[in-house]
Amino acid sequence: MKNKKLKLADIAELAGVSKSTVSFVLNGHAKKHRINEDTVKRVQAVVAEHNYAPSLYARALKAKKTYTLGLVIPDLANMGFATTAKQLEKLARSSGYQLLIASSEDEPEQEQEAVKSLLERQVDLLMVATSMSDDSFYQEVRQFTPVILFDRVIEQQQMTTIKTDAHNAAKQVVEKLGKGAKECAYFGGQLELSPSKDRFAGYQAGLEQAGVKFEAALVKHKDYQPESGYQMMQETYQELGRLPERLFVASYSILEGVLRFLSEQQLLNEEMKIATFDNYAILDCLPIKIDSIEQDCDLIAQSLYEAGKALLTDPKHTPQQVVLPAKIHYR
Repeated sequence: MKNKKLKLADIAELAGVSKSTVSFVLNGHAKKHRINEDTVKRVQAVVAEHNYAPSLYARALKAKKTYTLGLVIPDLANMGFATTAKQLEKLARSSGYQLLIASSEDEPEQEQEAVKSLLERQVDLLMVATSMSDDSFYQEVRQFTPVILFDRVIEQQQMTTIKTDAHNAAKQVVEKLGKGAKECAYFGGQLELSPSKDRFAGYQAGLEQAGVKFEAALVKHKDYQPESGYQMMQETYQELGRLPERLFVASYSILEGVLRFLSEQQLLNEEMKIATFDNYAILDCLPIKIDSIEQDCDLIAQSLYEAGKALLTDPKHTPQQVVLPAKIHYR
């Protein structure tokens, strides 16, 4: 019998008890049903000997759970989101949950479709880096399934949110970047998104601390795709007839496009200092020194996991607004 997958009836037969007795023991209800200790130990011994585990479907049916978690991110190829998803999947798996991942491609309509698809699969919890600026959709969703918003959050008090302190980190980096300069350009993503607002506000505060005049003509917002970084750098170069003295970019993906333009135009050795939000090891290998702001993806995943556990235990758990520290790399 060791070579086949055992059923509840097999465990009952081997232990010499009824199926209901085995069920009560496995579900921790032995004392409630006055099952004596010897019987409990006998059932547990058979279970241990044969490595028996109830099927996921049986477990879900009893608990009225699916043991699945839903994660919606803007871009599966984005290294930061991918790293967070990878770590979160490990944590979920360690607790017996399966993580289902969907991409919104930064489109609110596609995000809603992804969420609806996950809800149809009856996920126990949703975790979303949203592309939306209005919370009405998620206020409706949370009536049925607990929701955590992370990285890209909607400012409200009804849902748990988790984000990095982008404002202060950007302020510190831009203050150092701008020292001694007359100008500092900014390339960012969609300004309606919370990370864009925080990073741009930090940039403005950093300029003020560095004594650099804010110039609207040096500020560009598109989205967080590399092609947008290329276009913003190209436009700025054409408008100025030169490179700006300093440049702060709001994400590594935008930086990719900037560097591609500079490389194509053989401008990498020009005297323009750059800093970026996001940090990856490749920045240590570039011919130019670029200061960067690192989001702790492992800490984000751990925070999502802990907040998720709290909501799974108690769906009415008081919402939290979690702000995580960033790490700055000066080069």
